[in-house]
Amino acid sequence: MINLAIIGAGSIAAVLAKTIVMMNSRGDSKVKLYAVGSRSKEKSEYFSKEYGAIKAYGSYDEVYNDPEVDLVYIATPHNFHYEQVKKALEHKKHVLCEKAFTINAKQAQELCDLAKENNVLLCEAIWTRYQPMRQIINDVVASGIIGVPMMVTANLSYSMAHKERLQKPELAGGALLDVGIYALNFANMVLGDPDYVEALCIKNSLGVDMSDSVTFTYEKTGQMAVLCASALAVSDRYGMIHGTNGFIQVENINNPQKLTVFDKEYKVVKEINCPEQLTGYEYELTECAECIEKGLIECPSMPHERTIYMMNLMDSIRAQLAVKYPFE
Repeated sequence: MINLAIIGAGSIAAVLAKTIVMMNSRGDSKVKLYAVGSRSKEKSEYFSKEYGAIKAYGSYDEVYNDPEVDLVYIATPHNFHYEQVKKALEHKKHVLCEKAFTINAKQAQELCDLAKENNVLLCEAIWTRYQPMRQIINDVVASGIIGVPMMVTANLSYSMAHKERLQKPELAGGALLDVGIYALNFANMVLGDPDYVEALCIKNSLGVDMSDSVTFTYEKTGQMAVLCASALAVSDRYGMIHGTNGFIQVENINNPQKLTVFDKEYKVVKEINCPEQLTGYEYELTECAECIEKGLIECPSMPHERTIYMMNLMDSIRAQLAVKYPFE
């Protein structure tokens, strides 16, 4: 059994902890919730009691220094990821880090190099890359049921501009790193790497992107992806794959729950529901555990090369948007 420790005790950490509890109840978990670390001892103790962690630490350093910790899950805001992942890796801990993995590609490359140097696993927890719906979508597209996919559209938006972490450049705020990353990953999983990327945004008074529009174009194939993300409004969260003979509608690109295939006459010809899941987090946990057992330093579902590529992609988009964080 792999001892997992969580850094941070917020809402995302709670979902992962709940997932481990459910996996253990089901009897197929390779991961045990061993510890939680928070800047607040009181908060970590409450979290520990709520989800059955063995240790509750009032600092992150106590987690890194505990020899019983095998795998560290980083569940803090992304502006803290680089330093926290770095410390965990330096203590030779395996790491599963929430998205956005880091602030920029330079940080991501440094961490991947450090993981290799210390021969420990390092993975980005972009959960849609690990879920079975990813392969199901790929298989349906590959079957030719909609012909050749020529255009992808996707959006993910929530009304959350009031949240401090979204508003401030010093917190690496903005819609792109928070929700835009899902639209980018969706298009990338379907069409691959684009030849050209064009982006526009609406900024807040502090110069952070609140709504983004990104277009991918593929010169050789004539394909295109049009992607939107926002912290200003609620969207339908659909991902659409438009082909020469029909189209596929994916419900909720943040956690795909269903895909529906339409033919040229707009008639439904196929429907596939998401396989029953606990929370959707179980797949990344299982893959991490299996990779640790095999001595791997990256997960096949989200290898280092993909993480660095996506960070480079977002760097290039932010350059077009003229969104730069003060610590860069």
